[in-house]
Amino acid sequence: MKHIDVIDCDTALNRLMAGNQEYLIAKEGKGDISEEIRILTHEYGQKPYAIVIACSDSRVIPEKIFMVGIGEIFTIRVAGNVIGNFELGSIEYAAEHLGVKLIVVMGHSRCGAVDAAIHNAGHDSIVHITDEIRHAIGTETDPVCCEKLNIRHSMECIKKSPLIQSYLHDGSLKIVGAYYHTRSGEVELLEEE
Repeated sequence: MKHIDVIDCDTALNRLMAGNQEYLIAKEGKGDISEEIRILTHEYGQKPYAIVIACSDSRVIPEKIFMVGIGEIFTIRVAGNVIGNFELGSIEYAAEHLGVKLIVVMGHSRCGAVDAAIHNAGHDSIVHITDEIRHAIGTETDPVCCEKLNIRHSMECIKKSPLIQSYLHDGSLKIVGAYYHTRSGEVELLEEE
């Protein structure tokens, strides 16, 4: 049974991007979901090497996009990949208690939550999401630009955590933005600003 041991943030990012390259040409999913890995992670706990914050959109499935199996990534999915207290608490838990080395904030093309924010749509509890996205995008109306601004905003929200700041400062944790192209399946890493 193969269990991936990832010791640093660059190795984690390389593993995810290699998995995405496999995904681009795959006809079927990959990733260890065997009885052996279920037993191993049940008995010894999880040791994910990356936290992936992604949209709840049904076309965006991080475990498939990165071709990973049980125990490899700590996935947080929320409409519009926005960061609130629950998401941030989950991120801090994975960084502190599970020793995760990489945080990936992954938005995507044709995001309905971003579109709703651009067009001032949304009511009831949805406004909590669209208001956060509107805060991220300001007066911008280009959908792709807005989706990428929203990713960067979520990254900044994460960086405000004192715990995450300490890990970023000592180099034991890295945060990257990623943009998933729903048509091609490619994950584009956003350049650092």
